[in-house]
Amino acid sequence: MSHSDEILSIKHIYKVFGPHPDIAMKMVKDGFSKKEVFEKTGQVIGVFDATLSVKRGEIFVIMGLSGSGKSTLVRLFNRLIEPTSGNIYLNGREITGLSDKALLDVRRKEMGMVFQSFALMPHMSVLENTAFGLEIAGVSETERQKRAREALLQVGLSGQEHSYPHQLSGGMQQRVGLARALANDPTILLMDEAFSALDPLIRSEMQGELIKLQAEQKRTIIFISHDIEEAIRIGHRIAIMEGGRVVQIGTPQELISQPANDYVRTFFKGFDSSKILKAGDLARLDPESTRHIEEPKEFKPGIDYGYLLNDKGQLVSVVDADSTNTHYSQHELEPVYLDTPLHEVLNIAAKLPYPVPVLDRNGFLKGTLSKNQLLQTLGSH
Repeated sequence: MSHSDEILSIKHIYKVFGPHPDIAMKMVKDGFSKKEVFEKTGQVIGVFDATLSVKRGEIFVIMGLSGSGKSTLVRLFNRLIEPTSGNIYLNGREITGLSDKALLDVRRKEMGMVFQSFALMPHMSVLENTAFGLEIAGVSETERQKRAREALLQVGLSGQEHSYPHQLSGGMQQRVGLARALANDPTILLMDEAFSALDPLIRSEMQGELIKLQAEQKRTIIFISHDIEEAIRIGHRIAIMEGGRVVQIGTPQELISQPANDYVRTFFKGFDSSKILKAGDLARLDPESTRHIEEPKEFKPGIDYGYLLNDKGQLVSVVDADSTNTHYSQHELEPVYLDTPLHEVLNIAAKLPYPVPVLDRNGFLKGTLSKNQLLQTLGSH
């Protein structure tokens, strides 16, 4: 990842809770485990040697069981709590050594936070609640009203400006919380278990809204969750924490197919991966199996099927590599695209004698998927 892609990165972050963090850190350097430090000193290491970086414009989910350190980590990002040691960089600038005033500025302008409890002021209207952060930041009334209205429009609450929190459903209240964070136009949106208090239907709707918002605005969002379905649905990449450590970071597909340890594997146990995996996650392109229509090249021995492309690289037909006169026209196929859900590919793959070609929306061949690959992926869960 190039540094310009990185918007936030942390390097070797530790957080010790207790009166003598220096003793705990010395023990860590001497090779003692988190458990031994606690037993000998009573101090808790909430985050243990965490290193990760978040890319600009991605939804980065941090997951873990209760007590794994995920909420502590997110509060270290905007320094609501101070790291014991390690470095935090925002847009390439280290924010670990900032003065209180500079830090306040970072919190106001760079990071918006949405909590699980909606934290709305009951005596303020929706518009006033949305503009609240801007008011604290000293933005003029006209400007903050304008920005608050825009933010409410983004979360689908236009027309509710003059309602009060108690008149709104839980989902609508959470939208106000989101609008308040967006009104600041933060560089990064931090969301701590933001939807876990909502009932499943509204929760799913809010996840959809978040995905849409992120796609439209290319916002960087760091989302804390303990719900695997939620993480997989919204996360471009997921970091899994265990006992204060970051044990693995990857796309949902990478975590499902190459879990780093049993803890990660257990998260995905019983999860129907065909629901979230897309054809593009698994498709692989073997250049030896493709050729352009006007090129009369022989296929190498061992290749059973060839994929014929036009001069642009779009798939025209599939041929039996041994006898290139057996054509399967592309028009007979149900097209499988990069974003076709895996469970839909299963039925198509079952009918075809050759690996399923996977296309982008312009018809360009991006890879193929064999029955074997499908069974291996789905069989491992």
